[in-house]
Amino acid sequence: MHKILLTGSDGQVGQDLQQTLVPMGKIIATNRQQLDLTSPENIRKIIQETQPDIIVNSAAYTAVDKAESEADLAFAINGIAPAIMADEAKKIGAFLLHISTDYVFDGTKNTPYLETDVTHPLGVYGQTKLAGEQGIKKNGDRYLILRTAWVYGTKGKGNFVKTMLRLGQEKEQLGIVADQVGSPTWSYDIAHTITQILTNLNLAETREIYHFTNSGVASWYDLAVAIFEEGKNIGFPLNIKQVNPIITEEYPTPAKRPHYSVLSGKKIANLLGYNAPYWRDSLKEMLIKLYKN
Repeated sequence: MHKILLTGSDGQVGQDLQQTLVPMGKIIATNRQQLDLTSPENIRKIIQETQPDIIVNSAAYTAVDKAESEADLAFAINGIAPAIMADEAKKIGAFLLHISTDYVFDGTKNTPYLETDVTHPLGVYGQTKLAGEQGIKKNGDRYLILRTAWVYGTKGKGNFVKTMLRLGQEKEQLGIVADQVGSPTWSYDIAHTITQILTNLNLAETREIYHFTNSGVASWYDLAVAIFEEGKNIGFPLNIKQVNPIITEEYPTPAKRPHYSVLSGKKIANLLGYNAPYWRDSLKEMLIKLYKN
């Protein structure tokens, strides 16, 4: 049985990981109060005290737009902290699994991004996440970086699905960006996949990057329409009558986002022996869970 140090335990993926990792052993779950990722001393102290054999870093600074004005804070959490974790993990012989993002790419491709493709983040958030990846590669001995995208879940505060459900109650008409394309991904599927990786992989030999998202492709507009269709079928009280596709320029944000950030799931499918669930199936499952709660 393993001793697993989990960071970001109150985040979307972190809360799901607390369920999926249970069969693997003892989980030491830490949130931002217990593990301050802006403090290198605190990170080193917790890892030395707990002596885990696996560290799963699901903590991150994820406010994409806010990062533009809080670059130092985002860099501390997303860039410096993972590098320190990798360094400490190496000292105690632990394996590090770290979650990264599709936003390390600029979105100029029109075919799914491979793990080997050149990174070129457009905004501060993507730049800090890439710095974290580079720090792990530089300092780490045994690690896996898992890039994912467009994450939503039943738990945690702000995500696109929950925001749409709220706006769909408040408004009859919405304009949603239709020229940014990616793969919406349920946090539970990420947590399940991480558990499968840690169970099936030879952790002694691994220094890898993998991509994992739900399969299929959607724009934010497609996702919103699906949320309202599935939500109404399940019984959510929605007043929305019309969803209008708009272009990015009509909804300006502080951070530039990639227009196309679909990640190829081939490498991880080969590892695990199965394909990721289709995004709309996972969305439906998540909405049913949310409705029941």
